[in-house]
Amino acid sequence: MPFDRTAWSALAQWPRRRWAAAGLAAISTVLLVGIPTVLVPTPVFGREVPVTGWAWPALIVTSVLAGLVAATYVRTGAPSAGDDVSRAGLVGGFLTYLAVGCPVCNKIALLALGYTGVLQWFAPVQPFLAVAGIALLAYALRRRLEGERSCPVPDRTPVA
Repeated sequence: MPFDRTAWSALAQWPRRRWAAAGLAAISTVLLVGIPTVLVPTPVFGREVPVTGWAWPALIVTSVLAGLVAATYVRTGAPSAGDDVSRAGLVGGFLTYLAVGCPVCNKIALLALGYTGVLQWFAPVQPFLAVAGIALLAYALRRRLEGERSCPVPDRTPVA
């Protein structure tokens, strides 16, 4: 589902506070995903497998989309989309977290597949998880923006 003019026009009409919320949410996403996956190095976490070349681009795209989706929840009078859109955004962010993380640091995958199995089976799937996560976030953003433009709420400002 590519973005159409309606979605872009909804973005163009955002007030400053929505853009500020989008920026704050995008930065928060980079930190919330980047620190535990050691894309952002800290002395608290370690990584056994080096960061892949696609991990940072996937995290940046995810952060931008997650920031925009989060900003759609800043109240401007537009109705909200359904719960399926909220779930799509959450699942998209989680899939990216799994995608950019160290495969042998994922305790669930490590317990299920073992060290060799994780490197042989889970690591090659991670780029597809990133693409699926980004696609779900793009879907959630498009649906949220369609909801803003398709059924605007009348202005209830009292007339003097």
